[in-house]
Amino acid sequence: MKRRLITAALPYANGFIHLGHCAGAYIPADMYARFLRLNGEQTLFVCGSDEYGVAITISAEAEGVTPRDIIDKYHFANSEAFARLGISFDIYSRTSEPEHTRAAQEFFLDWLRKGLLVEREEGQFYDEVAKMFLPDRYVEGVCPNCGSDKARGDQCENCGAYYNQIELKNPRSKVSGQTPVIRKTKHWYFKLNEFQEAIEVYAESRAAYWKDNVMQQTRSWLKQGLAERAASRDLSWGVPVPLPDADGKVIYVWFEAVLGYISATKIWAQNQGTPEAWRDWWKKSDDNIYTAFLGKDNIVFHTIIFPIILMAADDYVLPAYVPANEFLNFEGQKFSKSRNWGVYARDFLQDFPEPAQIDALRYTIAANLPETRDSDFSWKDFQVKNNNELAAVFGNFVNRTAQFLHKYFGGAVPVLPERFAKLPEAWELLTDDLKREPLGREESRAKYESKHLRYFNPDEFAVLSALEFGTRRIAECYHSFRLREALLETMNVARAANKFFNDAAPWKTVKTDPDQCAKTLYVCAQLVRSLAVMFAPVTPNSSAEALRMLNTDSYTGEPDAKAAGVNRWNDVLHPLLAQGAMTAPPKILFGKIEDATVEKQLSKMGTATAAETVTEEELLGIDDFRKIQLRTAKVIAAERVPKSEKLLKLRVEIAGKERQILAGIAKFYTPEEMTGKTVVVAANLKPAKLMGLESQGMLLAANDDEGNLALVTLEREMPSGAEVR
Repeated sequence: MKRRLITAALPYANGFIHLGHCAGAYIPADMYARFLRLNGEQTLFVCGSDEYGVAITISAEAEGVTPRDIIDKYHFANSEAFARLGISFDIYSRTSEPEHTRAAQEFFLDWLRKGLLVEREEGQFYDEVAKMFLPDRYVEGVCPNCGSDKARGDQCENCGAYYNQIELKNPRSKVSGQTPVIRKTKHWYFKLNEFQEAIEVYAESRAAYWKDNVMQQTRSWLKQGLAERAASRDLSWGVPVPLPDADGKVIYVWFEAVLGYISATKIWAQNQGTPEAWRDWWKKSDDNIYTAFLGKDNIVFHTIIFPIILMAADDYVLPAYVPANEFLNFEGQKFSKSRNWGVYARDFLQDFPEPAQIDALRYTIAANLPETRDSDFSWKDFQVKNNNELAAVFGNFVNRTAQFLHKYFGGAVPVLPERFAKLPEAWELLTDDLKREPLGREESRAKYESKHLRYFNPDEFAVLSALEFGTRRIAECYHSFRLREALLETMNVARAANKFFNDAAPWKTVKTDPDQCAKTLYVCAQLVRSLAVMFAPVTPNSSAEALRMLNTDSYTGEPDAKAAGVNRWNDVLHPLLAQGAMTAPPKILFGKIEDATVEKQLSKMGTATAAETVTEEELLGIDDFRKIQLRTAKVIAAERVPKSEKLLKLRVEIAGKERQILAGIAKFYTPEEMTGKTVVVAANLKPAKLMGLESQGMLLAANDDEGNLALVTLEREMPSGAEVR
């Protein structure tokens, strides 16, 4: 049996997790882990707090406490929040554990033995007032790549560039505020460059499985060329470099933190009483499949840095899948702690402590996962998703069925009358037929419906077809990490169940045809169980409640060694509830969220508009804007780019001069539609290579949250080359 290892990016223990973090890594990872466990797969879901590094010491200094106080505060708060949100880690560990120190030091010494570390003195910023070397986050300056004046010592958050700190322009110490000097200090540098070719081969071997954003970031880094990188830092808070001449040196978090996945697994194995069992998951094997969930800001650490570390150790499994997500915004704006704009998990849990409310949050986030682009969370959408979808569709079907069973059948799953006694066997035959061939829903209906009309009327055939095809489609979506689509397909099955209840009209047949009514409610009771399992990866609390109402197995994909090998997902296709089995009194799964509740939440957030809340450093001066030359251009020829679903190659004329522009509009505009159009382009961009072709500018277009795209066009005809301003 395959072993499915799942990691979610280690949250940094200097702040509380917010809903953006949940959408980026933890809810999608949990959905996937629960789905796999429901399929009976051997699954291990690992995470923990990242607790070393400069940001911890900065937070400690700001609050006047020790680094240990900081990590304890946030680790336990976040661990509790994850548990209440239903994130089903097999272990949530922390990098301050002694086992992590041992593991990180063992890796460091192994690198040294293999000649992968080179010791040398190099320049580093030194604060002469504070009398200390400045770790990366203790220094700020102007980014050498984009010019942002808020860049920190190792990375610019504005453009995402990584660099050595002494490349910063106009550096200033965050300790004293003074300009640091450069002094020599000794460090050990990891030879990342020796793995350039190997990591390129590895990354390209995954190109068919990784999303565009993952491949683009990875290729961009590799295109720049890997260089030796310091694997140590001058710092008191971290894993000490395990060498006699390394006082005051710690292993750099770039290389140490990701090892928290392995150390956490070792601790998990020890807790199971099988200390060596961690090897079953991390050692290279055809049976081991490793998936790393994370946000887009962590991509290169999981496609380049960590894989190199694992390659250097020779026999470790590499990430097969890296389903990185983009960012989740709040009410149309980026999360901002300073502007009180956003939602922390702990605050949500305080105001919405009920399990069904937590499920409604999980559902709303899952429905808006930023899988291909940044997405948005809004309180109004949270209300709509709860009231109009969970309550009105899934919850409504469960409640209608339960109410009807208790009103007319004594709370029991109906005993099928003699004329329908063979229905369970007929159900199995129908399922076998629908599964036999990879036909579409309509083709299968045309081929098989008449065969099964002896036992099923058209409405029954339709709902069981929706169940079979929906289950198949949902599984495909989970396996390809299209989790938002998996949820949509799940809700579609619930809608089909509601339609079946309406069309069957048991409130009529209970009087006119009691046998048919019993048959209808037998089918509905089985569908309640099926839907509860299908929704379990997203709404585990409510699914368990629905299953308990049926007095059946209420497992929803949490860690359980006994679950391996038991395929509950496949069981949703079968009528497993026994005739005459008693059900519990019905309960409302999802209560309504009132307008007043939404207004109360909105009142807690910052009240300024998006335009008013742009920070000073985000504003552009008019001179900056004038650097961008927007011009009208006439499209004189257009064609599709081979092997690309998105790109059109355009030949445009700007003020009498021709140039080539590649535009990702092929899904919305044909070459014939584009030829002859007047468009707006950014005309003074550096040429870029796409699919091996040079693009000499950028076409302007608008896109919405659903991915729809429209060109920026002119109200009346203008000559090519006209300035747009």
